[in-house]
Amino acid sequence: MKKLGLLVVVIGLFFALVACSGNDKSSGSGSEDALIGIAMPTKSSQRWVDDGNNIVKQLEELGYKTDLQYAEDDVDKQIEQIENMIVKGAEILVVASIDGTALTNVLAKAAEQDIEVIAYDRLIMETPNVSYYATFDNFQVGVLQASYIEEALNLKEEAGPFNIELFGGSPDDNNAYFFWDGAMSVLQPHIDSGKLVVQSGQTKFEQGATMRWDGNTAKSRMENILSKAYSSGEKVDAVLSPYDGISRGVIQALKGVGYGSSNLPLPVVTGQDAESASIKSIIAGEQTQTVFKDTRDLAAVVVKMIKAIESGEEAEVNDTETYDNGQKVVPSYLVEPVSVDIDNYKELLIDSGYYTEDDIK
Repeated sequence: MKKLGLLVVVIGLFFALVACSGNDKSSGSGSEDALIGIAMPTKSSQRWVDDGNNIVKQLEELGYKTDLQYAEDDVDKQIEQIENMIVKGAEILVVASIDGTALTNVLAKAAEQDIEVIAYDRLIMETPNVSYYATFDNFQVGVLQASYIEEALNLKEEAGPFNIELFGGSPDDNNAYFFWDGAMSVLQPHIDSGKLVVQSGQTKFEQGATMRWDGNTAKSRMENILSKAYSSGEKVDAVLSPYDGISRGVIQALKGVGYGSSNLPLPVVTGQDAESASIKSIIAGEQTQTVFKDTRDLAAVVVKMIKAIESGEEAEVNDTETYDNGQKVVPSYLVEPVSVDIDNYKELLIDSGYYTEDDIK
């Protein structure tokens, strides 16, 4: 009987240790059972499709389960998707928000379940329930775009004046303000000196903002600018565009009034995200530049954050001062963006394996 009792005690201790090991995130053994919810804004932009696929690929290679959802720029739908992830038992949420101010209540529900949240490329505003922010250096994105214009027009040497029109991103996306501020840190001195002239007079972010980053909205605005401010023979020399979809809409409007001919070349047009359609446009001599944000690198940052959280450790960050969401300064990791044009797209996009030659034919 004593031996039997001792055996029962040993067996009991064994199962207790197994149970503790399975529930202890610091052991690093829970990854195979962890469900990660990934909320992306829309499939209408290639970059978000790439983001989602890269995160899922890297997580599933490590044994994590994933729930990837796209809300097609519908805020209520994204909230519902996040609520469903909470119900399904997601341990961590990765959220690229549609409206950075609309998730306060649903993230409070996540906090009640001890679910940590990583804001992905768009800062989630007005909530304390964001653990980390993984993004690119968004101020630098704007600097790269404006610096490209500055160099292409040789603004430091030429007397000018040159005509420029300014487009901003979606006003409900906090990143849009960083892009604008970065660009204007370069362009504003040239506007103040008169070397750059905004013929439309639309020089404030609120005037140039493009809701939901919509290319058709940008196309309509550019058409209106051309008809009202360039009807007397003035020529557009440059367009600051913060995103490739906007750039393509702007170019359509420009081509509609004759730009792109030998007598009236297209202006310098910037962009962002290195979407395949815009790389094709660059190769065709239409869009001039884009900013490449390698989503593989950003996905890798997120995966490291998830592994740290699962292990009960602090995630690696490189910015603890910049990103104040109105409730807290969110610890952030910034990945460096890169300027791309006709001269370096092969090296940066093809040789790196981001695209194949067939992707951009």
